[in-house]
Amino acid sequence: MVSEPSTPSDSTPPDRQRTTTGTSSGINALLGGLVGIVLAFLPFSTILGGGVAGYLEGSDPKAGLRVGTLAGLVMLLPFVLIMFFALFLLGFAGVPRAIGIVGVLALVFVAAYTIGLGALGGYLGGYVKNEL
Repeated sequence: MVSEPSTPSDSTPPDRQRTTTGTSSGINALLGGLVGIVLAFLPFSTILGGGVAGYLEGSDPKAGLRVGTLAGLVMLLPFVLIMFFALFLLGFAGVPRAIGIVGVLALVFVAAYTIGLGALGGYLGGYVKNEL
């Protein structure tokens, strides 16, 4: 006997709710983030990754915005790890603190770019899914 999947209640956290495709928002964000990382050689690949996550989320543009933001965070992780590793290595070389400050400012700029465009892509992906 196969039971139908239950609909999420109001007490279910948003990241645990199932989407219209039957997958969770976390999985959709992870898949969108991986698409953005793989396509990193393309300009605005963060919009593509967020768009994939928003399209997979499929419920509405607002949910696509949320999952696109999460996909942007996933896409940001490799850059953060590389940046911290580089700043760690530069710390041993006796480099002036100004380079560390520039590195942190670059990290803030890249975070705003990646998360913002991932959210935009998620919104657009959710919009496209609803309109088609």
